[in-house]
Amino acid sequence: MVAALHWLALPAAVACWSCQSRPALDFGAGLDVPYVQTSPSVVHAMLELAHVRPGETVIDLGCGDGRIVIAAAKDFHAHGIGYDLDPLRISEARANAAAAGVSSQTEFIQQDLFQAPIWKADVVSVFLLPPVMDRLLPRLRSELSPGTRIVSHSFLFHAWPPDKAIHPEGRTLYLWTMPAGGK
Repeated sequence: MVAALHWLALPAAVACWSCQSRPALDFGAGLDVPYVQTSPSVVHAMLELAHVRPGETVIDLGCGDGRIVIAAAKDFHAHGIGYDLDPLRISEARANAAAAGVSSQTEFIQQDLFQAPIWKADVVSVFLLPPVMDRLLPRLRSELSPGTRIVSHSFLFHAWPPDKAIHPEGRTLYLWTMPAGGK
């Protein structure tokens, strides 16, 4: 069983092989959320939990070095868009996508996640602190289409219980699906 799990995590590990970030807890100037890396196997679990399908659009709000967007493109054949305020992270994400061979399937944009266009997402990925999650929730409810999935690493919305939670590597991942008529 353990050997099988290692093989399942292999595609995400390969996709992020080129991610050059060094582990750190780095808020950066003017940022609401620190940059914290997600392990390749947890990235893969997030995308599986969200049931990402080929051709879908995955938007990562606070994309860091781009590993979720890159894995969505490389392993799930999705189109990925990452938004981050930190210009260093955006530059790094673009370089990582080029090294992974998925530049044509990915976009990385330096923009505030509260201003980023999210309406075309099939999946929204977040690893944001609870106050930021709660500030973001009204936008998600008003702008996302029914059936859009939201996957979060570690943190919940206070006013919206998740549809599902899983616990890979001792982490907690949450999934919500936008209902018809908003939530």
